[in-house]
Amino acid sequence: MAVASMEKDAINTEDDLHLNNSFGDSGLISPDKEDISRILTVPFSGRIRGGMRPGKKIIIMGIIDPEPESFDISLTCGHNEEKDDEEKLTDVALKLSARFTERQFLRNAQVSGKWSEEEAPIAYFPFIPDQPFRIEIHCEHQRFRIFVDGHQLFDFYHKIKSLPSINMIRIVGSLQITKLG
Repeated sequence: MAVASMEKDAINTEDDLHLNNSFGDSGLISPDKEDISRILTVPFSGRIRGGMRPGKKIIIMGIIDPEPESFDISLTCGHNEEKDDEEKLTDVALKLSARFTERQFLRNAQVSGKWSEEEAPIAYFPFIPDQPFRIEIHCEHQRFRIFVDGHQLFDFYHKIKSLPSINMIRIVGSLQITKLG
């Protein structure tokens, strides 16, 4: 029970509002909760309470747009005042990029203003236009382990060693978020 309560309010919006992310509920947020749907609009930027640590996981549930181009999910360090300024020297611990034309799910990191080499190969492209998805990012001691719809897709070894400093999540692109926890 203690684990569920720690994870329950793991992610907060910029306004530090609490999202109801209890893992015991049925899943998708009901459409009549206007506040929640407004909070989860894309582009989304939110705070990860206490930062990352081994054993912590982030779950993103949503629906791919009918005619998608791409989407990005980034775990970053620190609060970026100019949210839309991608060139600002914010460390990016993990950037997941789904590219529909190339059918690639890329991953990358930026440390001290320098991007690492993009990692690309995956066994299959898991996203389908106009369909729901569930991405889980599990933080372990040496790596992030990424699952899509329950299938382990790949590991991404930490480039940022201070896990608690990874305290923001940003989601942009051709998708709708239905639940975040």
